[in-house]
Amino acid sequence: MASADPRTRDRRVDVFVALGTAVVAIGLLVGLPPLDGLEPDGAALAMRVPAPFTAAWTVLALGLLAQSAALLAARRAPRTVLVAVSVLPVLVAALAPQSLDLFGLTALPVVVAVVLAALRVPLVRLWPTLLVAGALVAAGSAVLSGAVGQGVLQAVGAVGLPLLVTLLVRSRREVRAARTAEASAVFREQDALVDAAVSRERAAMARELHDIAAHHLSGIALMAAVIDRQIDSDPERAHEGARQVREQSTAVLDDLRRLVGLLREDVPAERAVETVAGIVDLVERARFRSDVRLDVLPGDRPTDDRSVADGVGPLAQLAAYRTVQEALANAALHAPSAPCTVTIDDRDPTRVAIRVENAPAAAPAAPTSPSGGNGLRGMRERADLVGARLQTGPTATGGWLVELALGREAPPAPAQAADGGEVVA
Repeated sequence: MASADPRTRDRRVDVFVALGTAVVAIGLLVGLPPLDGLEPDGAALAMRVPAPFTAAWTVLALGLLAQSAALLAARRAPRTVLVAVSVLPVLVAALAPQSLDLFGLTALPVVVAVVLAALRVPLVRLWPTLLVAGALVAAGSAVLSGAVGQGVLQAVGAVGLPLLVTLLVRSRREVRAARTAEASAVFREQDALVDAAVSRERAAMARELHDIAAHHLSGIALMAAVIDRQIDSDPERAHEGARQVREQSTAVLDDLRRLVGLLREDVPAERAVETVAGIVDLVERARFRSDVRLDVLPGDRPTDDRSVADGVGPLAQLAAYRTVQEALANAALHAPSAPCTVTIDDRDPTRVAIRVENAPAAAPAAPTSPSGGNGLRGMRERADLVGARLQTGPTATGGWLVELALGREAPPAPAQAADGGEVVA
């Protein structure tokens, strides 16, 4: 069943409020005199209350009905309705002075009008109307009783007290709304954090998969092309190339298995995270498909006193390894016949510089996919992640250079002599 239209629902509420006010007011008008007559002390009110359907009684009843009917427009014009509901008792007091003891019933529609106005209009805009309504209620009561004090009390009871109660209710409602909005904001923030974490994880997975595919599969493709040319002219070298293809394929499976182990909680990783020291093995494997040379510049200290890239964090070392891996794959793909040099400069005590430079291609490179370009982007993302400085671009001789500078988290430990004394460089 479809829900009712909001406008229809609001009109129904307005009619219910106005009708309820009228029923209560007329019911009290009709029922109070008989109830007063049942008092054991005597029907004192009987002499001061107009008889039903007399002129004074009819004026009071019509005034209560008119006040209740005015409440139908309280949603559209709450301040105007409040003034109108407050003016009508003054007219009743002027036309029916005999209704003194039942005149207080005219305060009931005023109370309802104050509540409706306070719920729908900010107090900063409503207070002038409240003053006017209070003055009118006090004037109507003073006209009948002749006592200004009684009129002020009537105004306080009809305007002031309902206003305080309504403001308290509205403040509690606003607090609940603020708490609900705050909880919703917290949930949205948590969802945004989860989405950001998922995006970072997806980017990391994409980098790992690209590094694996770019390094191994590009080498397999190049070696397969060489085997195709050598299979008739040089079978022995073709067999050697086939063994290298098998080794590269096994390496791909190992790397993919390790990546799956990192992603699944129930499967442990089968291999430790790569480091700068692992670049040596990386270069050795790359020599099977291209001319690659490795230069390590350890500085004045002997290399066996401390490891390469000492003081560089594990995440930064992984970034360096992957950067070299990607640079070698790019060199083999875009300059397959050009020599390439990998230099690890470990002399600076504050940073480690790694350079991968290849000479200009002597033969045309194989066509590449138009969707490439992820390699350099992955290098920069890794460098930004660890706070390293990455420079890529062509060299003056027409080759290509990739240079990564990694800051040390701590200065390298000083080498110790055999007798425990410090070696001075």
